[in-house]
Amino acid sequence: MTYHVTDEQIAFYHNQGFVQLDNVLTPAQIEELTYYLNDVMLDQALPDGGASDDFYRILNSRMNTWKDSAGMAKYSLSPYLADIALKLAQTDGIRFFHDQAFWKMPGDSKPTPWHQDATYFPMKEPDVLTMWIPLDDVDENNGCLSFVPNSHRVGKLTNVDFVNPIDIFELAREANPHTEMRQPVIVPLHKGSCTVHHGLTFHYAYANKTDKPRRVLTIVYMSARATFNGRSNHELTRELGLQDGEPLQGRLFPVLAARV
Repeated sequence: MTYHVTDEQIAFYHNQGFVQLDNVLTPAQIEELTYYLNDVMLDQALPDGGASDDFYRILNSRMNTWKDSAGMAKYSLSPYLADIALKLAQTDGIRFFHDQAFWKMPGDSKPTPWHQDATYFPMKEPDVLTMWIPLDDVDENNGCLSFVPNSHRVGKLTNVDFVNPIDIFELAREANPHTEMRQPVIVPLHKGSCTVHHGLTFHYAYANKTDKPRRVLTIVYMSARATFNGRSNHELTRELGLQDGEPLQGRLFPVLAARV
């Protein structure tokens, strides 16, 4: 089974820095994935990274669920999903970096501030792709994403602390006073659809104002030729003991799709 990514969608991704893809997973697959993700998120024995209560009000998360759940690995390491990233990236190989499950908790939720994903990652190359798969219908009431078109061309800025965020738009103006930002685009989705965005694209998630959690699986992909930047303290690079410039490869970063 393959997903048909059109030439128009590929061009849109490269021009705008994100793209919406509909009906990527079937209702049965979403039901199965939801079961696995709920099981992982409710396992209190799993580490949560020492998240503070303030962070928890923004996001309840679990990273690398594929290492703890064969069910999650079925989706996080899916060649079918990775092939979509391969087609969008227009590269010769796509390597898995990590997955992350997110619950934006109901009630007293907070927005996820504007940020770039690539600033948190340990690769030199910024052209990573994040696939954002909601397991619930999402809109502005429960935490859908908003993207700034063409913002991936601004370049890599700096990490944004989710609890005490800095203004990423001001950072962009400081980096280049002539930077002109376009109006954000809000992307509501039905479960089964997804977005894919470039690692440098500015994006934001609304607060969850409903009485149910907003559940999402994200999968981050990188080029098969990605290399370590020598600075990150990401848990997987610590585990491997990588040195600056070494390839991000091996059992923790498998190639999931390739042009052969």
